[in-house]
Parts: sequence; structure tokens; C-alpha cells
Amino acid sequence: MIPLIQKEMVENKHWISDEDILEIVAIAESTPGPIAINAATFIGYRKAGVWGSFAATFGTVLPSFVIITVIAYLLRGFADYPVVKHAFFGIRAGVLALILKAFVTMCKKSPRNTLSYCIMAAAFLLAGIFDFHVLLVLIACAVTGLLFSMQTERRNKK
Repeated sequence: MIPLIQKEMVENKHWISDEDILEIVAIAESTPGPIAINAATFIGYRKAGVWGSFAATFGTVLPSFVIITVIAYLLRGFADYPVVKHAFFGIRAGVLALILKAFVTMCKKSPRNTLSYCIMAAAFLLAGIFDFHVLLVLIACAVTGLLFSMQTERRNKK
């Protein structure tokens, strides 16, 4: 998505600069949600303030929402067909593979230390096993990482 956003918004439309793309990536990595929505919100705000961010975000989300709603409505009538059931079984397996691939990629890019492994295990246990709200788990992970980083910086300054 990033190269597409960069080409369209920087080179074709000239709405933002190359430096703004870096800000969009930084914001997208630190906030929940797809990068396209975060980029639309950022660019909309840059172009037209709060209403611009609302319009850009709404315009980004609306087509997908409408398409998914129509597909869900149409699939209701077909959900009981064996072929559809088997297709969704395969789709679920494919989605699981994509999630595992994302997990492996993130593990390769994550810091490798005891605290990171403890945070990962705790997050998995809280969200996956004990069914804690995912947003609370993410906030707890962020606070833990922030406190650890601040403590490490203080220790390194001494």
C-alpha cells in the first residue's frame, strides 16, 4: 500500500510530500487500523482539517463496507450449500496460513530479549486463553515496552 499511496498522493496529486509519507508510516505503525485508512485520515486532515479527515476516512471505508454488506447478504442464501461450506473451510485454512506468515514476519523483526518473549507470552495468554479485551492487552504491552525503554535509556546515560 505504501508505494501506491506515495505514487498517487505525492507524484500524481501533489497533495503531500515524500516526508509526509514517512510520517504516515510512523503513524500507521503506532495506531490500530489499516494503513490506507490511517493515510486517508492524515491526508484529509492536511488538505481540509477535521472535516477533510472525516470525509477521506469515510470515503475510504464506505466502498468496502458496502461491498462486504452486499456479499454477506447474498451469501446468506448460499451458506447451507455443501460447496459453500467446503469453500469457507478452505478459506479459513488460508487465512490461518496468512496470519501465521504475519506472525513469523513480525517475530523476525521483533527485538530478541527476555522481556520481549515475556510480553509476547503474556499477551497470548491474556488475549488468547483468558479472553481479555485485545485493546487492553495492546495498551498494557505498549506501556510495558515504554517503561522498559525509558529505564534502559536512563541506565545507558549513567
